[in-house]
Order: sequence, then structure tokens, then C-alpha cells
Amino acid sequence: MSGTKKKNRAMTNRRMFVTMLLGSMFRRRSRVLAAVLSSAVGAATLFCLAAVCLAVPAQMSAQMRQFGANLIVVPASADSGTARIDQAGVDAATEAIASATGTTASQVSTASYRYETVRVNKSPYMVAGIDVDRVRSLNGQWEVQGDWPAAGEVLVGLDVANAAGLTVGSGVSAEYLSSDNLRLASGERAAASATAPATPSAAPTGSAATGGVNGAGGSAAGQVEWRVSGIVDTGGDEDDIIYANEGDVDALTGTADAGYDVIEYSVDTSSAPMSSIVDAAQASSDGIQAEPVSKITSGDSRIITMLDTLFWVVSLIVLALTLVGVSTTMTVIVSERRNEIGLRKALGASGRAISLEFYCEAAALGAIGGVTGTAVGYALAVAVSVGVFEQPLGFRWWLAVLAILMTALVAVIASYSPVRRASRIDPALVLREE
Repeated sequence: MSGTKKKNRAMTNRRMFVTMLLGSMFRRRSRVLAAVLSSAVGAATLFCLAAVCLAVPAQMSAQMRQFGANLIVVPASADSGTARIDQAGVDAATEAIASATGTTASQVSTASYRYETVRVNKSPYMVAGIDVDRVRSLNGQWEVQGDWPAAGEVLVGLDVANAAGLTVGSGVSAEYLSSDNLRLASGERAAASATAPATPSAAPTGSAATGGVNGAGGSAAGQVEWRVSGIVDTGGDEDDIIYANEGDVDALTGTADAGYDVIEYSVDTSSAPMSSIVDAAQASSDGIQAEPVSKITSGDSRIITMLDTLFWVVSLIVLALTLVGVSTTMTVIVSERRNEIGLRKALGASGRAISLEFYCEAAALGAIGGVTGTAVGYALAVAVSVGVFEQPLGFRWWLAVLAILMTALVAVIASYSPVRRASRIDPALVLREE
């Protein structure tokens, strides 16, 4: 029986506590509204910043990768005249990079380049055998006047076009000489990849390396007529190169499956650091060397670091302003309830009970402000993500819960000082003022 009485008494006390709490909040609507607005502004700002900063690094990384590859793979030995990366080496490196970034090999953006020297109007130029679709996908920043090459066509760098007097639609008579490519293999001519200088370490394999298809050293291995489909202007080393389909280069040189001189990758560094990706690619084969493209990688990392720094700086400022706003409001609320506090203490209420009531009131106001602010913050985050970064933004429930709890905690912390003073009020002094 006594247990039932205690249980009923406890329930009655809780009802009374809740009633008093709600009553104090509704009686001072203007003050409550001020505290809720202070908390809501803080929660909205924090949620918006956090949501954008969580989504933007991946988006920025993708945007940066539109400026070219951020990782290249080249043959490990530059001294070997026959060293090129075969298709098995390319597949192994791609699988390793996919594993390091948590993706599949089909999702890794890559392009391969086979370099040869051809003569156009008796002048030597570098030609790159490429998979047109892969190179076009990897280098979205390239400005191409005309079209990308189909079979029997070439994409000509601007510097080559100016030197050889070529325009879109011009015919190109290309001659392949094994002697030129033996000098290329020995290092007399450097080639540039699509994003970073790289020296092809390989001579043409097969018959080309042994004196050409016709078997005579320095003799013509092949001659073709190509049409200029477009002219590419990047302002970099790419403008010194002629780009042709892999099949056309194979037909010109008389060699197929000759391997590649440079493999380019565009990898997502937001899921894994570049150093671990490089190590994974390096470990995939003894015949390759992986190198990050510093101008892309450093830019990517710098932007993400700046965004993180901005988030923390603004977050600290917002938290400080929220603390000041809620603390000021709670100070006013406590001051207005001095007489009530004094009377309750005179009737036997403890300072702990009074403090608990005010802390609960502050937490409730903070939670209400957190819910409201989170909704507003999500709307702002979606507007920023879609309007600025052109990227849809999903709702993260864990972030919303964290924002609400953080706002409630900040409200409780902000109320500590005025509540502490309230719990120490001398009821005799308050009643004497009456």
C-alpha cells in the first residue's frame, strides 16, 4: 500500500512539475519566443553549414577532376627500350585504385595514351593513340574547335595546327619512321600527357622496334591520310600533340597491343587520401610507377581544407552568439520570476528543484528552436547546394538529431549563470521587497 502511495505521489509531483514548466513558458510568450528564435537561428546556421560542408567536398572534388586527371601511371623503368604498360598492368592498377576508393573498376575514370612520332610535311610531331570516348570524358575542360576524331580522323593541338598550317577539314599525310621512334625511346623527345608532362619510356614494339614493317632500319613503316576533325586549345602541353584513334595508330605503325606510355586517372580523394591511392596503384604491379598530379591534387585538398576551416570558424561564432542570446533571454526570465522563486523557497522548495525547472525550461526552448532551425537550415542548404553547386542534397537524419541536441545543450549551458543566481536567492529579501 505504501508503495502505491509513493508511486502516486511521484506521478503527482511530475504532473505538477510539467504543469508549472508549461505554465511559466506560456505566461511569458514574448521571452520564450526570443529564446526560441535565438536557438533557431543558431540551429539553422549550423545545420546549413554542416550539410553543405558534408556534401560539397565530394562535389568540389568532382568539379576539380573536370580539369583533368589527378593521378598518372607510367612505366617503372625509363631505361628499358621496350618497357610499356600492357593491358594486364592497366587492369591491375585500375582494380587497385577502385579498391582503395571503395568503388568498382567500371566506375574509375581513366584514359590510356600510346605515343609515337610521325612526320607531317616532313616535320616530326607526336601522335597519341587514344580511346576517344575515355579521353573526352576525362578531360571535360578541353576546348575543341570542331569535333572529336572518328576513324580516319585526328584531333590536332593548336600549336601543331599553327606550325603545320592545319585547319578543321584539312588533310594530313602522316608518315611513320621507326628511326624517329628509336630516338623517342632513347629520350631525345619528351611527350606530355593530358595533364602532366611524362616521358614515354617505350619504343615501338614488334617490327617497328627492329627496323619497321618493311625490315629496313629508318624506312617507312606506313603512310596514311587523315582528316583534321578538330583543333584542341588547352594552353598546355596538349597543344603539341596529334590525337588519333588507337586503331588508326595501330594501322600506321603495323603493331597492335603495343602497350601504353601513360595511364591517366581521375580519382575521388574525398573517400581516401591520395597517398593511399598512389600506394595501392604502385603495389598492383612491379612494372608501373604511380604519381599524383600536384596541381590538381593540391588544389582539391586546399579547397576542402578551406571549407572545413570556414565551417569551424563560422560554427564557433554562431555558437557564441547563440549562447549570448539565450543567456540574455534566460537572465530576463529569471529576473521577472524573482518573487515566484522567493515564495517557493520560503515554502520549502530547494535550490536544486528550482534549478532543475529552469534547466528543463531552457532545454525545451532549445529543442523547439532546434527543430525549427533544422527545418529552416535544411531548406537553406538545399537552396545553396542546388543554386550554387548544382548538386541535389539529401536529408541526413543523424545530422538533424545532432543539431537539435546541440542546440538544447547550448541553451542549458547559456542558462547556467542566471539559474545559478536564481537558486541562491534569499527568500527573506525577496518577501521584504514585497
